[in-house]
Amino acid sequence: MSSTTGETGRDVEAREYLEQHRILELFNNLTSQLIYNRPENPKKYMIETLERLQKSRATHLDYPCLFDDSNIQSVFGMLDPTNRGYVTAQQYKEAMATLGIVAFDEHPDGAKDDKITFDTFLTQARLGLTKASSTFEGS
Repeated sequence: MSSTTGETGRDVEAREYLEQHRILELFNNLTSQLIYNRPENPKKYMIETLERLQKSRATHLDYPCLFDDSNIQSVFGMLDPTNRGYVTAQQYKEAMATLGIVAFDEHPDGAKDDKITFDTFLTQARLGLTKASSTFEGS
């Protein structure tokens, strides 16, 4: 047993296995989908969602995701209530974090001028949500 963390070699191997295969992300994704959609038959829904994930892995398209373009547009609209047509780089970063996106371009088009347009915001959010929803090792 490690004296600093209390983890055994087996604990470390288990954690590394879960991280390598993104198992916790998969379960977080499934749980979020269940809570959001509240299907009549949760087990059937999870099976269908896993089947969609498996199919998406082969095609790299249509990963099951909680957020669609209308949700992304709503987030952008809340950040741009006066319809300037852009958000600041800080607003963009905070919005990505709020959407649960951890892997995103921190310096997208417009960041240098502190004006990130909706098109850039939408593109980056879609990419980030796809990565977050894929729950497969690699990208």
